[in-house]
Amino acid sequence: MHRFANPARFLRIARVATPLCALLGLALLGLGLGWGLFYAPPDYLQGESVRILYIHVPAASLAMGGYVGVAVSAAVAFIWRHPLADVAARAVAPVGATFAAICLISGSLWGRPTWGTYWVWDARLTSMLVLFFLFLGYMALANAFDDRERGSRAAGILAIVGSVNIPIIKYSVEWWNTLHQGESIRIIGQSSIHPAMLQPLLVSWAGFSFLFAAIVLMRMRAQLADQLVAARAARLAGAHG
Repeated sequence: MHRFANPARFLRIARVATPLCALLGLALLGLGLGWGLFYAPPDYLQGESVRILYIHVPAASLAMGGYVGVAVSAAVAFIWRHPLADVAARAVAPVGATFAAICLISGSLWGRPTWGTYWVWDARLTSMLVLFFLFLGYMALANAFDDRERGSRAAGILAIVGSVNIPIIKYSVEWWNTLHQGESIRIIGQSSIHPAMLQPLLVSWAGFSFLFAAIVLMRMRAQLADQLVAARAARLAGAHG
């Protein structure tokens, strides 16, 4: 991990990785959404409304994964003072919040024809809403102080404590009696979703994932550029002082 602690080394890798991730993301997302929205079969119970899953499911998983990334990066910055960890956490948070919002909006649109309402205070929906507010809280705290380090520490504590919400989201459909359907995709064991729907879903998820990575890399590069400009300005001010 510390091999990439040098910002210059990271930037050399990121300059190559960013356009590759963006191009792969756009290509896979176009393929996955085109396949899922126009060629995959409708669900035998939910009909055409099930096509929202090609956006909703990747958005939900990436929002959760993004928060884990924020929490882990915040912990690394808090404990080991890794020079890029805070940059990574700040870069991931707005992207994760955006995907959490997409998840909530697409879930509400899916819920209307399925449950007859846009919103219920279901355990899964409520815990995902809490995740969205945790992202917002992290970003607000990170920028609430003139001293960047103080803001990062305060926001990092919130991120670490808030990570308890991730297993709540994951297992809410098992721990409580909820309207939200149970897990249909499993890494270990048999998935209950039909392969004709699972395959385009996985392609769509890969496309969203690469786009997520590309945006995070762009945001990290922008932060490092801002820090470089600020450092140079401080040096010039000191030289002329």
